[in-house]
Amino acid sequence: MLFLIADMKGLGLMTVNIAKMIDHTALKADITKEQIVKLCDEAKEYGFFSVCVNPAWVKTAAERLKGSEVKVCTVIGFPLGASTSETKAFETKDAIEKGATEVDMVINIGALKDQNDELVEQDIRAVVEAASGKALVKVIIETSLLSQEEKVRACKLAVKAGADYVKTSTGFSTGGATVEDIKLMRETAGPNIGVKASGGVRDREGALQMIEAGATRIGASAGIAIVKGEQSDANY
Repeated sequence: MLFLIADMKGLGLMTVNIAKMIDHTALKADITKEQIVKLCDEAKEYGFFSVCVNPAWVKTAAERLKGSEVKVCTVIGFPLGASTSETKAFETKDAIEKGATEVDMVINIGALKDQNDELVEQDIRAVVEAASGKALVKVIIETSLLSQEEKVRACKLAVKAGADYVKTSTGFSTGGATVEDIKLMRETAGPNIGVKASGGVRDREGALQMIEAGATRIGASAGIAIVKGEQSDANY
């Protein structure tokens, strides 16, 4: 489904296929195999870019989506980001072996707040190197827990470490994506890095606002509602 929206600089219009910008997401602890299969079938039916699932479901999703254009995305160090870098690197390699082509990793938030930029960058780089060109790396900075200065610093560290995307939120903390944060992340990361809006994007209007602000991917469990122009009460 195509939409005309203002470009990021507000100087003209651009056409977006909103379905192709959605990571169709199911990350709750009680998700069953039946629900993962349904998620994958919906992604194929509606033409979503990917499904985003917990690592335990990567193999199931990859098998269900084999032969389709839908990618398999998973999460690393999720949802707290407090795993060691070695653990995150192992998770990344394991997920790729099982079929993931995109990984969304959570930064070490405490280290960022401690001003330990070296550790934060090294932590991101460990995942980037583990992915080694076999999977895109998106870096979740958990914006709801950060000051403006910390958001800027986190984005700069992600870019420096070689990440492909910066991402707002896990959807499991105190808040989700906002238009203001997307604008800040786009401005900070620059034009060559993807920006993913996740957490609380529940309808088409909200998704289009995020895209206009600079998002190039939307993470949502409300993907069907978004493309159909309906409202969802989904949290992620």
